[in-house]
Parts: sequence; C-alpha cells; structure tokens
Amino acid sequence: MRLFVALDIPETVRDSLTRLSRQLRETCPTARWVSIEGAHVTLKFIGETPAERVEQIRSALGGVPATGPIELRFAGLGFFPDARRPRAFWAGVEAGAELRALATSVETQLEPLGLPRETRAFHPHITLARFKLPGGLDPLRAAVEKLGVPEFGRHLAREFHLYQSVLKPKGAEYTRLASYQIAREPAS
Repeated sequence: MRLFVALDIPETVRDSLTRLSRQLRETCPTARWVSIEGAHVTLKFIGETPAERVEQIRSALGGVPATGPIELRFAGLGFFPDARRPRAFWAGVEAGAELRALATSVETQLEPLGLPRETRAFHPHITLARFKLPGGLDPLRAAVEKLGVPEFGRHLAREFHLYQSVLKPKGAEYTRLASYQIAREPAS
C-alpha cells in the first residue's frame, strides 16, 4: 500500500485552484496537471508499505499531540526545485510554526517504526502540475509572473489524515484510512 499523511483543503480553496489550473493549463499543455479534486497538504509521504503494517502506523499517528487548530493561508505560486528547471509547479501554503511542529510530530511518531525522517526541509504546498521535460515552460513562467501572489483562501485545520494512494493512468486515487484531531476539544 502506498501511504501518506496529509491535511485536507476546503472546497472554496479547491474551487479557486481548479479555476487557476484550467486557466494555466493552456499555457503549458505538456505538463501533467494534477486533479485538484484530490489536492491536499502532505505532512509525510510514507510510500509503499506492507498491508500488515498499516495498523501500527495508524496507532502511532494516534500519539501525535492535539495542540490546537492550525490557521492556513493558501497563496502564491512557485516551482520545485526552481523556475529554471522545474519538476513541479505548486500553490503555496502559509502557516505559523504550528504546522511545522505537526509535521515534526508525525515524523517523530513514525520513526520508531523504521520510517526515516524526511531529509528535505518541510515546505507546505499543493502540487498543481509535474514536468518530465523542462522545455516549453516560458508561457507558464510568464503567466505566473503576471499573476503575482494570488490568494486562494484560508482554512482552520482541526484534523489530519492517513491516506492510501493508488496510482492510476488518469491520476492518483486516494482513500482515507484514519483521521486524527489536532484541535483540543474545549473543556466543559
């Protein structure tokens, strides 16, 4: 099973990103544009995992402390690793230190299971497109520059999820396996 841990994004943000994606798709038809329907903010990509280990992972993620809701702002566009020779095109996700702390907690809970920590810096984003070849991207780069720093919306995240990803010819298909609260319930 191919697994990852992520935050969902609200429908309003999804709608804004879908409109943008449709608009920019024409500038770069050679890109593999991602279906916004399944868009999410990845906290940890786990990868291929034997089915018998899923319960261990599910249980370990239950140990991530509930710290409170996380304010997310969806804004800006960019390229990984850079605009000159990109492999991916993304929409930005801005948040306070709480989001980085959540991603670190997820890593900490999964490390004893033999799942190594990510070596790259955590950079929250929503992937919009992927590129096999760097050619033909000038119209997309120009369109992105013209847009400046577009805003896609805000969201108060109260939970994160463990997902299974099944790769299919028309794109990945996601199934939620478990959900975890990150917002403490108010004391009564």
